[in-house]
Amino acid sequence: MANIINNCDLSHNNTMALSCTARHAMILDSSDTLADDIRHAIDFAAQHSLPLFVLSFGSNVILPNELNALVLLPRIKDIKVLDDNAYSVTLEVACGENWHEFIQVCLDKGYYGLENLALIPGLVGACPVQNIGAYGVQVSDFITKVIAYDLTNGQRHEFGADDCQFDYRHSFFKDNEGRYLISHAVFKLHKDERKTLTNYGDLSVMAQDFATKNGRDLPHPIDVFHAVVAIRESKLPNPAVLANCGSFFQNPIIPIAQFNTLKAEFHDLPSYPIDDQVIKVPAGWLIDKAGLKGKGVAPILTHQKQALVLTNHAPYTATQDDIRTAQDFIVHTVQDKFGITLVREPVWVK
Repeated sequence: MANIINNCDLSHNNTMALSCTARHAMILDSSDTLADDIRHAIDFAAQHSLPLFVLSFGSNVILPNELNALVLLPRIKDIKVLDDNAYSVTLEVACGENWHEFIQVCLDKGYYGLENLALIPGLVGACPVQNIGAYGVQVSDFITKVIAYDLTNGQRHEFGADDCQFDYRHSFFKDNEGRYLISHAVFKLHKDERKTLTNYGDLSVMAQDFATKNGRDLPHPIDVFHAVVAIRESKLPNPAVLANCGSFFQNPIIPIAQFNTLKAEFHDLPSYPIDDQVIKVPAGWLIDKAGLKGKGVAPILTHQKQALVLTNHAPYTATQDDIRTAQDFIVHTVQDKFGITLVREPVWVK
């Protein structure tokens, strides 16, 4: 059974590099004992009047200086083939697998579909919660099932794709924040190397460049993978070098009428159609156009190359209050200029 760690330092368990100490923590690294470990955690938390909090890779959270909770750290690793045929493969993947490394494993084996999501930091268990997405692909496009434990009673549940209620950067698990610990996700991937999605932003040109260099007329999924990695590395700071938690604001989805009004004034406003009622606009462009690229409220500044990313220039010293100050300054500035209210993406932990 997993041990409970007292006064656990989580400073290096969040990519925003915020100093944080949890009152208690438990590392979950075994599928065989997971059910018992979760029941033990539930009992311990109840006895000590503590909430349970699940912390995955820490790439999408804003932690407090002191976290008065029993923190569960899921670290189970396993990739199991459930079905394999000439056209597709179905994989059951444990929560502790590194997301980017999992994609690399898939590509090495000829399993395709996730390449557009390369280099997104995090672990597999967290990806359904946020319904991570990039370059026209969402993880919900490939998830068929999520296995999770209810932290109110320890019961194991299997959620089909519809049960997960996936939406843009959203899911059933996000609506029920803190209630479930995801132990495994099941993915159905394809094997058609001709099937790629590159019609998003500058991905098409970059993927074709990689294909040409490799003697291919059309991009292969591995070309898309390398293109995504190259683009992300050129625009986004490495959290190991400059502390950040990735995209800090969601791309707003606004009414077509509002977009048309803005487009008349800002002719270069990019957009991504959703339907005939609403359209998505890039938050990074709005922040940049508001004159905030590389700015904020020190020590929290937007990144010089990608205004959507807030960076921490005082690692292990900056606090939630510093982030809130910079966040509010950016939100108010964009609201005043465009009439659009940006919504924070990472989870704010109290």
